[in-house]
Amino acid sequence: SGLTSVTIPDSVTSIGDYAFEECTGLTSATIGNSVTSIGNDAFAGCSYLASITIPDSVTSIGFEAFDGCSGLTSVTIGKSVTSIGNNAFNSCSSLTSVIIPKSVTSIGDGAFRSCTGLTSIIIPDSVTSIGDAAFYNCSGLTSVTIGNSVTSIGDNAFYSCSSLTSATIGNSVTSIGDGAFRSCTGLTSIIIPDSVTSIGDAAFYNCSGLTSVTIGNSVT
Repeated sequence: SGLTSVTIPDSVTSIGDYAFEECTGLTSATIGNSVTSIGNDAFAGCSYLASITIPDSVTSIGFEAFDGCSGLTSVTIGKSVTSIGNNAFNSCSSLTSVIIPKSVTSIGDGAFRSCTGLTSIIIPDSVTSIGDAAFYNCSGLTSVTIGNSVTSIGDNAFYSCSSLTSATIGNSVTSIGDGAFRSCTGLTSIIIPDSVTSIGDAAFYNCSGLTSVTIGNSVT
């Protein structure tokens, strides 16, 4: 708990599971350019960690890797990351912006859950799936753009994103999960493209501001 900073040299290739979990005094961490994987819970609970740069050498971010890093205001995700693990940035409530690189193909369950400071997100065309509750309770999120390679929006993916006023759904999405946009009370209109075949239970439940809905020609 007394550790305030750490520099991981270029000789290190992986950061193991739980490596710095609950290092509550940690304010600064520099990750070397040879690290290819960040393990599960590697920095979980490092509540005073203010910023992190994930180098281009990293290909995967583990489950809950930065879970509960409530002081994290800035994160840079390297251009080789292909998967963002379940709950990777869960409850990073001070995070105001994040750029998801075009290398990412999957966003895990709860990946950005309760990141209440996030205001906008662009999901690039490389991403094929958005996990369950991936952006659950991102109450500050005002706009989201879902790329044209996403085929499924998980259950409760944007549940309780109450400030969301604009959501663009890419034209490869085939299924919108249960409760996907539930309680998005700021949403005024939605266009569901022709690629969508199923809309889950309660997908737009309690979207009290919704005045216009266009449902594509493939919904069965």
